[in-house]
Amino acid sequence: MMHIDWLHAAIAMVAAFVAGSINSVAGGGTLVTFPTLVFLGLPPVIANATNTVGIWPGSVGSIFGFRQELRRIPLRLRCLFLLPVAVGGLVGAVLLRLTPPGVFDRLVPWLLFLATFLFVIQAPIQKRLRSVEAAHEGGQKWLTLAMCAQFLVAIYGGYFGAGMSIVMLSILGISGMTDILEMSAMTSLLSLFVNGVAGTYFACSGLVAWPYALAMAVGAITGGYGAAGIARKIGKVAVRRFVIFVGVSITLVMFVKVLRG
Repeated sequence: MMHIDWLHAAIAMVAAFVAGSINSVAGGGTLVTFPTLVFLGLPPVIANATNTVGIWPGSVGSIFGFRQELRRIPLRLRCLFLLPVAVGGLVGAVLLRLTPPGVFDRLVPWLLFLATFLFVIQAPIQKRLRSVEAAHEGGQKWLTLAMCAQFLVAIYGGYFGAGMSIVMLSILGISGMTDILEMSAMTSLLSLFVNGVAGTYFACSGLVAWPYALAMAVGAITGGYGAAGIARKIGKVAVRRFVIFVGVSITLVMFVKVLRG
C-alpha cells in the first residue's frame, strides 16, 4: 500500500477544490491539479492517471446541472457519439500505459503547452459558436466526420485530457449543433465517458495513487458545488487569467526541467 504524506494529500485536495471551482466557471482545472501532483513527487504517468480519476467525480455535477439541456438532445445523437469517445478514451489510456516514463516526461511540457493554448482560444471559439445561427444541416456525412473527429479527440483525452472539452465543443459546432448550452451539455457527457473509461483502465492497471485520488475527489466535488459562487463573484475573466497564468508558468517550468534533465 502506498505511503502518503497527509500534508501532500491536503495540498492535492485543495488543488482539486480550486480545479472544481475553475471548471464550474471557465474550465481548465487540470492545468492546476496535474502539475500539483507532479510537484508533490508523483511520476508524471502516475500523476496523470491519478488526476483523471480524482477529478472525474466533479464532472458528475456538470451532468446534473445540464440535465434539462441533455433531454433536448435526441437520444440517437447522444448514443452515436458515446461509443466512439468511449473507445477513444480507452485507446488513449492504453497508449499512456505503453508509453515509457522517460518519453512521457519529455512530452509533458508540450502537452501542457497544447492544453494552455486550447484554453486561451476557448473564449473566441465559444463566441464564434454563439454567433452561428445556421451551421451544417447535420447530414450523415458531417455526422460521420464528427464521430471520427470525436474519436481522435477522445484518444488525446484518455492519454492526457487537458483542453479536450474545448475541441469537442468545436466539433459539435461544425457538425450541426447551434445551441451553446446543449453543446456544453453534450461535451460534459462525452468528457464524463472518456475520463470514466480511461480512469477505470488506469485503476485496473495499478496506475492510480489512491490516497491522492480520493482526497482529490472530495476536493473536486466540494469545489464544484461550494466554491462556484466565489469564483463567479471574482469573475470569469479573472478566473481565466489565473488559469492561463498557471498554465504558462507551469509549462515554462516543465520545459526548463526537461532541458536541464
